[in-house]
Amino acid sequence: MSGQKSKMELLGSAPIPKALVALGVPIMIGMLINALYNLVDAWFVGRLGESPMGAISVVFPLGQVVVGLGLMFGNGAASYLSRLLGQGERDTADRVASTAVYSSVLTGAVLIFGAAIFLRPILAVLGATDTIMPYALSYGRIYIISCIFNVFNVTMNNIVASEGAAKTTMCALLLGAIVNIGLDPVFIYGLGLGVAGAAVATAISQFASTVVYLGYILSRKSAFTFSIQKFWPSGLLFAEILKIGVPTLTFQFLTSLSIALSNRAANGYGDAVIAGMGAVTRVTSMGTLVVFGFLKGFQPIAGYSYGAKKYDRLREAIKTSILWSTLFCVAAGLCMALFSGQILAQFAGGNARMIAIGRNSLLANGISFFLFGFYTVYSSLFLALGKGAKGLFLGACRQGICFVPVILLLPKVWGINGILYAGPIADLLSAAITVYMALQLSKTDGFA
Repeated sequence: MSGQKSKMELLGSAPIPKALVALGVPIMIGMLINALYNLVDAWFVGRLGESPMGAISVVFPLGQVVVGLGLMFGNGAASYLSRLLGQGERDTADRVASTAVYSSVLTGAVLIFGAAIFLRPILAVLGATDTIMPYALSYGRIYIISCIFNVFNVTMNNIVASEGAAKTTMCALLLGAIVNIGLDPVFIYGLGLGVAGAAVATAISQFASTVVYLGYILSRKSAFTFSIQKFWPSGLLFAEILKIGVPTLTFQFLTSLSIALSNRAANGYGDAVIAGMGAVTRVTSMGTLVVFGFLKGFQPIAGYSYGAKKYDRLREAIKTSILWSTLFCVAAGLCMALFSGQILAQFAGGNARMIAIGRNSLLANGISFFLFGFYTVYSSLFLALGKGAKGLFLGACRQGICFVPVILLLPKVWGINGILYAGPIADLLSAAITVYMALQLSKTDGFA
């Protein structure tokens, strides 16, 4: 009970800097490590050649869509749960948490089954060339099945974060990362499984994280009670979860769509371009996941403060989060821009074309990354406040509303450069839209 009381104090009364560090940093570290093992996957696979590297780049967006189900139920529930805790509605919170977990796993299983059956045509749509396809199938058949563990993990990640138990999430992600990094060379090279070995290592690592979350549930350390008896799929409950969850899923879908459109646009330029763009995605994800992890600490504070009508605390959390995340994004973006060539060389296995393509793209993405913290704070804020429509719109700007027209039109007039710079241009447009929406929020609600 004392542990639960301490979590509530962090959400409701602890100084904002202390609360953000306590709630955000452990998850941030865990997600950074999680991104690191994706990067390690790419490092090992990159040494197998450009086609295997292209394969994991093509499969990646499919996995993101599946995991998006976990985000839909997990993030949707987390926003609602933080507000319920702020209002003292514990019994309803138990029902929300249990319903989110069971719903995500059941829905995820159905989607994974369908994806496994139609894997080849899906990979073709995602941009797999004839030379990439055999490797993509070898990797994807194993990886997509293992996503059932990740659906559960992502759901629990968000629910656990909503109650302030950030260290549990950090431990789950950290264990998965350590297992994956340790097993990658064993399965890829030691057992000679190649790209399929990377998928096996990832599957085992995801299961390891699942064990941590199951232990947390069974030990009854959570502020919520998880049980089949609490499963309550009512229309009202789902409406509250999905009004935030659907925007989150939409954002995840658009992320996958943007990668798929980039791959298809690059299809005619050869496997080296697809592989180079895939390496850039993995590198930039290191930075984006740090910001997302930190904001997992910001969201429950914002939701709890909003539910408890502590508006001064909410305003302070917003300002501090923008400042801290922007400082990080500027530092990380400078590293990407200044050392783009050296970074890409680590994944290219000496492929000069892959290095050249990736270097130019990472340079531009590094500069535009300066803006990422600012617009991601506001996207997270709208969702935390239960403003699903505005959260959906703002979250969709970078990967959909701004990116899709750019990636469809720019390569036709600028060739390969249109592919490389589509993301940074979408970043600039998204930041401009965020400024407008932040000013509107300040006028109507007085939070910003």
